[in-house]
Amino acid sequence: MALVGSAAAAPTALARGATILQLRIPGAPGRSYEKEARALVPTAFVPVVVSSRADVALAVGAAGVHLPEGDIPVRGARRLLGDGRLVGRSVHTLAAGLEAAEAGADYLVFGPVYETASHAGRLAAGLDALRELCRAVSVPVLAIGGVDFDRAEECRRAGAAGFAGIGAFR
Repeated sequence: MALVGSAAAAPTALARGATILQLRIPGAPGRSYEKEARALVPTAFVPVVVSSRADVALAVGAAGVHLPEGDIPVRGARRLLGDGRLVGRSVHTLAAGLEAAEAGADYLVFGPVYETASHAGRLAAGLDALRELCRAVSVPVLAIGGVDFDRAEECRRAGAAGFAGIGAFR
């Protein structure tokens, strides 16, 4: 999963192997999200999820929404989007992952697995924590945080279905 901040970033992410795109524009108003999502969704040949904005995902026909751990409940997003769209959740602990999976998340993004500059000051969870979560839930788990193409195989061996990132897809 490549996290992109605009439709213009998608071709590079796709060329680098992204199989799903997450449109993430922190702090952007709904209109900006909608504009970028309307440009991205019809041109991407992979599913597009919109970060934090279930309303925008629904309005533009995106594949779903991705919710940060402190965002609206998974069940609330599911009620809004229905069963035909994806609802993903970022989690940082086993407990949060179990809760999100039980609430109906279609996938989880777990991390940071490794130390990363994008979350300076946050301790890395490590491969053992990733392995524990992957074994405990029945939904796919994507590793994030310091994961690049070299480290992706370690994460897969720990049980991750894949990885999410920004830098690896630029």
